[in-house]
Amino acid sequence: MTAPGSLAALGIDIGGTKVAGGVVTPDGTITATARRATPGKSVSATEDAIAAVVEELAAGHDGEIVGVGIGAAGWFDRTGDTVLFSPHLAWRHASLRKDLESRLQRPLWVGNDADAAAWAEYRYGAARGADLALMITLGTGIGGGIVMDGRLQRGSHGVAGEWGHMRVVPDGRLCACGNRGCWEQYASGTALGQTAREVASTSPAAAAMLLERVDGEAQRLTGEDVARAAYDGDPLALELLAGVGEWLGQGIADLSAVLDPEVVVIGGGVSVLGEMVLAPARDRLERALPGRGFRPGPRIVAAELGAQAGIVGAADLVRRDVAEGTA
Repeated sequence: MTAPGSLAALGIDIGGTKVAGGVVTPDGTITATARRATPGKSVSATEDAIAAVVEELAAGHDGEIVGVGIGAAGWFDRTGDTVLFSPHLAWRHASLRKDLESRLQRPLWVGNDADAAAWAEYRYGAARGADLALMITLGTGIGGGIVMDGRLQRGSHGVAGEWGHMRVVPDGRLCACGNRGCWEQYASGTALGQTAREVASTSPAAAAMLLERVDGEAQRLTGEDVARAAYDGDPLALELLAGVGEWLGQGIADLSAVLDPEVVVIGGGVSVLGEMVLAPARDRLERALPGRGFRPGPRIVAAELGAQAGIVGAADLVRRDVAEGTA
């Protein structure tokens, strides 16, 4: 009998626009992929899309798939049985695991996509072998995950790692979570675009190069516009990116006071900007780390697995659960 740890697993990453899946070998290699559009307003249609991706991938690997790992943006309970809330999908206290188990008839791991990405970076990427690793995903908002002593930490209620909603500016910008001054309002792709619009509206001369990209309409500026301008050497764009990096470093300093991580892995769309964001983050961490000068701080590194991390991590998590008899 083949050991579960030597078999491939399916990893599924559910986003606001697509359900992407892959066949993942035990060494973290993706050997086949499939995707469907995400019908985010319908729970049943989203589950249909998941099932379709699983069926397509499994069709050519009958008997070789140990289970299915599923990661999605949202808050899950500790067991992964229930999606408490998903910002871009229709799930609200939805029994996702139960619904999918009856359809897929395979062992499942179900949980947050950033948790899956954190596990992938720990197993195969930039945090390989770390005692305590944090993953910070920078995109539209900020998410993340924790791996400590070789185990993914989901928290008492399943929602650990939502650092984007730490309050860093009292009475600051209004966040989609309902609070004001959350970290993701200052250190994310959304924050980058908002700051650019504010500067362009109040100081159009300073933002002239940015405004050329949107025909002079400041409210059209996005974080992607700023990123492209930074690659082209626009001084204001580079300054705005450095500002995001400084906020990132400050947040990591605060997390270090609580968790004392060995390494912090930066993933998500903003991470592709590399040292334009990471260098100012490291500088800010060095200046803001509690007890600086008397203690070591964490390494800040870019994620290595990119957009595939969620697929790879989810697949490895279900493989681990099957091997341990918990799936």
